[in-house]
Amino acid sequence: MRNNIIDFLSKALKAEDIITINDALNLKNSEELKNLQNELNNLVKEGIVHETKKNKYMLLEKCPSLLTGKIDITKNGYGFLLVPDNEDIFISKDNLNGAINEDTVLVDTFLNNGKVEGKVLKILDRKLKTVIGEILFIEGKPTLIVDVKLNLNVVIKQNNFKNLVDGHKVLVELTRQINNNTFEGVIKKIIGHANDPRIDILCVAYKYGIPLEFSEEVKEELKSIPEVVREEDKVGRVDLTKEMIFTIDGDDTKDIDDAISLKKINDNYELGVHIADVTYYVRPNTKLYEEAYNRGTSSYLADRVLPMIPHELSNGICSLNPNVERLAISVVMEIDKKGKIVSYDIFPSVIKSQKQMTYKCVNQILMENKQVSGYEKFRDTLLLMQELAHILRKSKVDNGYIEFDIPEAKIIQDKDGVCIDVKRREQLEGEKLIEDFMIAANETVATHIYNMDLPFIYRIHEAPKSEKINTFLQLLKIFNININTRGIDTSSKGMQNIIGKLKGLEEESILSSMLLRSMQKAIYSTTNVGHFGLSLRNYTHFTSPIRRFPDTTVHELLRTYLFNKDINSKTINYYEKYLVPLAMHCSEREQASVDAEREVNDMKMAEYMLNHIGEEYEGIITTVTNFGFFVELPNLVEGLVHVNNLKGYFNYEEDMLSLVSKDKKTRYRLGDKVHIRVVSANKEMRTIDFEVI
Repeated sequence: MRNNIIDFLSKALKAEDIITINDALNLKNSEELKNLQNELNNLVKEGIVHETKKNKYMLLEKCPSLLTGKIDITKNGYGFLLVPDNEDIFISKDNLNGAINEDTVLVDTFLNNGKVEGKVLKILDRKLKTVIGEILFIEGKPTLIVDVKLNLNVVIKQNNFKNLVDGHKVLVELTRQINNNTFEGVIKKIIGHANDPRIDILCVAYKYGIPLEFSEEVKEELKSIPEVVREEDKVGRVDLTKEMIFTIDGDDTKDIDDAISLKKINDNYELGVHIADVTYYVRPNTKLYEEAYNRGTSSYLADRVLPMIPHELSNGICSLNPNVERLAISVVMEIDKKGKIVSYDIFPSVIKSQKQMTYKCVNQILMENKQVSGYEKFRDTLLLMQELAHILRKSKVDNGYIEFDIPEAKIIQDKDGVCIDVKRREQLEGEKLIEDFMIAANETVATHIYNMDLPFIYRIHEAPKSEKINTFLQLLKIFNININTRGIDTSSKGMQNIIGKLKGLEEESILSSMLLRSMQKAIYSTTNVGHFGLSLRNYTHFTSPIRRFPDTTVHELLRTYLFNKDINSKTINYYEKYLVPLAMHCSEREQASVDAEREVNDMKMAEYMLNHIGEEYEGIITTVTNFGFFVELPNLVEGLVHVNNLKGYFNYEEDMLSLVSKDKKTRYRLGDKVHIRVVSANKEMRTIDFEVI
């Protein structure tokens, strides 16, 4: 019926009512009419069909001024309609029409002083069911103070907690909408007090639907899972316990899901990537599996890990800890001296890691030629691995691999969870080596299943839109970076060439970051369109099943298709239906985790800068707007220099990404270095304010 509706409306010359559509589709009874109404409602909700004020229907694509999408409300109360692959649409406070952050809305666009703005016509979908807030008693009644971005008021309907006091952080279920932005709500849980250590991170986790605890049913299932590998668990597995296999991770890593091995075979290399066999213990139709699916991923919020599977598994029987037997799925690849995989095998195994290495020690060996105690017998193998990693990376780069060197921040906290430092994370030889080996394994697995033409979950990254790239190239002209834009190549190789032009420039990190933002996001999908950034035809996520559900799913598919050889029509039909919503769900949970991590980082950076008010730093301008510009410090902390904190009157020159003084003597441009002083910081608002010295 859905396709028939769309087909009819695509040919219709005007908006049609439901009776006309019913007759055109030759529907005969009230039940079919009811189904038609439900399908029309779904199409409206999805932004495919527009319902007029007179309850008539037409395809939204026939209404060029109308757009649908999610809305992002700023801290100042106005919003932006997020438009994929295009500029976001500004929506003033007066035109929000009751929309709140992350609503899916229908927007009518119009020109205002030559710029496109929007007005919310209808809220199509509101996923917000609960909110986090702080309790403040006013005249003896509890009032909820919520995040300003939500643009809503919540009236507490009833208080079921006798110990509720000012400052309690609570989880509130929204039970009824009173008007556009006022809701009734019921307190479901007291998370803690605002002054409690680490309560800030817990509130962010609840906000993004990241559970902090596992259910009693999950805990009960854990009791049946062995703490060691038993003899019966090894049946049908290749015994690799005598092989030199080891792991390389961060100093504090406890959930170890990948191990590696390497041998030389004549002129070729035999690389083994051995991944924890999580699906042997986390099986479909169990509460453990259901919980892992719902979470979708582990979340790393500052120094706190909120795991996808319980610590008893992630740090125990599923973790490839040293000197104990563990179950794995191994991908062993023979690679020639040009980086080409000439043969491979994928099989279930049992391994025993001989060493839990750290990036710090491995980098001392590979980069500083140091002798590290306890690593002596592994030294030659590590150097051979470095040799292979360089070959693999060169092969990838020659193929079009785009290497974005975008720094990430690392939050350092004290025992009470207070941020005491912010540092740049480093990706050195050891980190790159593991990345190169994992990419090789992921590509091998994806290629194997793709060639079998079976339902699968891929990690895809679509090519950027040419308009986005052209906009970026215009930006480069501001910096006097001349790239021949005639017939610009938007292939991976073309993007690689652009990045090469940025190497060594003072503005390299900013421009690389802006180019990255012009790319599309990588997501999970059952439709394989390849991975643009890696320049690979086939790619998946297979190497982190402890912390990513897509990887767990890939393991399940390997067990089904390859090890159990179950590829009958019933199985194929099942996965064709099951994997589509699974991929969408995993992409959504990944985004929620990323958003939570960013929010925690912003909050912790503001907390850190509270102790540095009045201090001076040199930074670089990363964004210029009509209300000021943002400055990034060497440790990646970013703050706003508001126009009100600049001396004199400044005009915003959008085409030059600059703020220019009225007398034209002072210009603040994207990429400029500036000397600033910290004026203020607000942890709750996640804001930091600077002034120029």
